[in-house]
Amino acid sequence: MVSSAPASVGEDVYFQVPPPLSQAVGYVVVVVIGLVFAIGMIFVTKLLKKTVNEDNTKTEMFITANRSVGTGLTASAVISSWLWSTAILGSSLVGYSYGISGPFWFAAGCSPMIVFFALLGMVCKMRIPEAHTLLEIVRIRYGTVAHIVFMFLCLLNNLFAVANMLLGASAAINALTGIHTIAATFLVPVGVVLYTFVGGIKATFLTDYIHTFAILIIICFFTVKAFTIPEIGSIGGLYDLVVSAALRHPPTGNHGSTYLTMTSKDGLLFGILHLCANFGLVIMDTSFFVKAFAASPKATVPGYVLGGIMYFAIPWCLGTLMSSVALGLENNPAFPTYPRRMTSTEVGNGLVLPYAAMAIAGKGGAAAILLATFMAVTSTLSAQVIAVSSIISFDIYRTYFRPQATDADVIRWSHYGVVFFGVVAAAFSTLLFYVGVNLGWTLYMLGVITCPGIFPTVFTLLWKHQSRAAVIVSPILGMLTGIGVWLGSAYALYGAVTIETTGFALPCVYGTVASAFSPLPYTLIITVFKPQNYDWEDFKKEKLAFAATPSTTNTSSSSSTEVEKLDEPVSQAVMRRWAYIAALFSAATFLGHWVLWPLPMYASKYIFSKSFFTAWVVVAIIWVWGTLLVAGFYPIVDGRQQLGLIWTAVREGKLRKGNSGGKSERGGSETSSTSGEAENGGVKGADI
Repeated sequence: MVSSAPASVGEDVYFQVPPPLSQAVGYVVVVVIGLVFAIGMIFVTKLLKKTVNEDNTKTEMFITANRSVGTGLTASAVISSWLWSTAILGSSLVGYSYGISGPFWFAAGCSPMIVFFALLGMVCKMRIPEAHTLLEIVRIRYGTVAHIVFMFLCLLNNLFAVANMLLGASAAINALTGIHTIAATFLVPVGVVLYTFVGGIKATFLTDYIHTFAILIIICFFTVKAFTIPEIGSIGGLYDLVVSAALRHPPTGNHGSTYLTMTSKDGLLFGILHLCANFGLVIMDTSFFVKAFAASPKATVPGYVLGGIMYFAIPWCLGTLMSSVALGLENNPAFPTYPRRMTSTEVGNGLVLPYAAMAIAGKGGAAAILLATFMAVTSTLSAQVIAVSSIISFDIYRTYFRPQATDADVIRWSHYGVVFFGVVAAAFSTLLFYVGVNLGWTLYMLGVITCPGIFPTVFTLLWKHQSRAAVIVSPILGMLTGIGVWLGSAYALYGAVTIETTGFALPCVYGTVASAFSPLPYTLIITVFKPQNYDWEDFKKEKLAFAATPSTTNTSSSSSTEVEKLDEPVSQAVMRRWAYIAALFSAATFLGHWVLWPLPMYASKYIFSKSFFTAWVVVAIIWVWGTLLVAGFYPIVDGRQQLGLIWTAVREGKLRKGNSGGKSERGGSETSSTSGEAENGGVKGADI
């Protein structure tokens, strides 16, 4: 049988490890730092409004950042979108469970679909440049019923994604500080709701950048610190410790009963499950579409491709290093659970990483993981909140309650949506916690819920013949099929349907694959009876962007100009070329990260030698340091002209008291595509 957690002590009892940090420290991080970020983002939002006319009281700026975000900030935001607390905690969890293959499959299950989204994002910009959400596209092509079906699928996706994050983060915060898990669950979203409420999507991009930069610094710190303690000493010393760990507790399902091989049956099953689940998470996550719409046309493909490829290093490096540390030092007095192993409850709660950090860096390591976990969950939560907010304001309020809603009306309902989803997500996570669900369970079963809309959504954007009946029926049948296979497999394999049995890997793999792929034959068969022949130009007949008005700032006017430019033949040709490039990189990333690299290693039954393990870890470390450069410094280089403009305005005291028109004395300056587009305000967004 394949379980969702490694073998551990004889009885699955949760032995409480005393928290290394006080509750006061926990509340400072969760509440005070959250509020500091919120206040900081509010200040930055006001500064951008006064210096470069980025006015978040206008819908186009609040939801899409005037479609002007450049390559550097887009790449950083993409990395941040997948830098979940699940990623930093879960990659170490599967490394502890399956050995060296676990973190690799975790990383390989993320990068291909992020890069593939570059294609979807560019197609959206080509065919419906004024869109704010994926659901607007579905409604225009297929009508009200399909719109409601996909709204349900997307909201369910966002809800389970956020619950997955909060469950892992809250458990880690509880273990590190002693704060009650439910208190952490409700307090973590507070700061997020505040700065997202005020700053919208641009605040999300900026906080994504700051949080990602800080998390990568912490990760890079551990890549150095792990080899400075005498118990490890070097990569070779870590290798010896992992070899010894396999002799004490040999992993089941691995060739040679070693952690140091890619030939792990359980690891491969997790790789299949993770790949399918993450395709669902990306494609059905409206936050990815919101960020794609916010990126400038020329930044979408480079930003997503660069972000997807560089992201690969984070779960691979961190998971490999810290799970190896946990396995190697588990019998050392420095390890928090010594002299016992971690229980399956501790592993399922994602405590492999915190315990490993405590083993090599003491309270400092615990504080670093606490900060990284908090920043990871708040950063990704912000994207989820703004995505759901856009659904509530555009797809519910503006569509069904007030079609003639003004800019101010939609902004108000966007604010309502931010607060509403923050409360609902915390409440739903609390419900799951009290029924006995943890990070490990949600990590495994997530794909059953998120995958049914994959093929219908992709065909909505890429295949003009998919019929209305197919897009409505196939995801519903797909979800029912997936849930049926998941629960049926749990019963057939383990004799009961319980929280425990439905969290085992095999039922989750079968259910996720069924949920992901069954809609394909459903939609093809249904479409055969009455195929649609959709004219892509029909997308552009419905105006979605708010028209510029005399009261609208120059930013909004410039945004409208930018949208109009997308219809020019030259721009369309350029975007088609970008779409081909995105398709090429999508195929190359999937083949490289998921097929040509790992599968031959799986088939070869190779057991890592000390020199090969050393090279493996060194490459992972170099890659993650490269990710630090891309996510941390490239946005600064890319946005240097806008930063210079803001600095000049601040230094010369030219901050405008009001924002009526917002004229600037520096008209005509041209900045990079990260800038807000305010032609009269001195910031001209880069064209294609």
